[in-house]
Amino acid sequence: MAHHHVDEFIPVNIAVLTVSDTRTEETDTSGKLLVDLLAEAGHQLVDKAIVKDDIYKIREIVSRWIATDGGTPDCVQAILVTGGTGFSGRDSTPEALLPIFDKQIDGYGELFRHLSYAQIKTSTIQSRTVAGMANGTVIFVMPGSNNACKTAWEGIIHDQLDSRHRPCNYIEHLKKAG
Repeated sequence: MAHHHVDEFIPVNIAVLTVSDTRTEETDTSGKLLVDLLAEAGHQLVDKAIVKDDIYKIREIVSRWIATDGGTPDCVQAILVTGGTGFSGRDSTPEALLPIFDKQIDGYGELFRHLSYAQIKTSTIQSRTVAGMANGTVIFVMPGSNNACKTAWEGIIHDQLDSRHRPCNYIEHLKKAG
């Protein structure tokens, strides 16, 4: 597969979803952190939401975002999801999103757990972090802690959403913004 490299930064339209039964806009520190990190990197926030940890409510929002048409200024090219990845009875983000992925990005969860191991040792095995592509939109799911979001962003997502990152990144696979 040929990789097309560019020397200029191409901003990505990103939506942020916090999955939580308790967080509000005022207490959503991980969602706010992701918004700040994507803005610092030069990307565009096109939407942000908080949703209860419910499979169908999660799917509803993500499905709406991935259904946005390419070529429009507000099309969602990437989604960052924080929360709902643990083992409690309510944690259901992977179950909500795995069925809508066109392709799963297995290496994301593997690499996240590898990076996380340095910080939290074997507790990282409880992270059900997943990622995938759906309708030209890349979706990265991470645990709900600020530390986990920072680890995922700095260790993986930042580079994969940077058109200048070599040898490859996800930019060429995303639907085009208008």
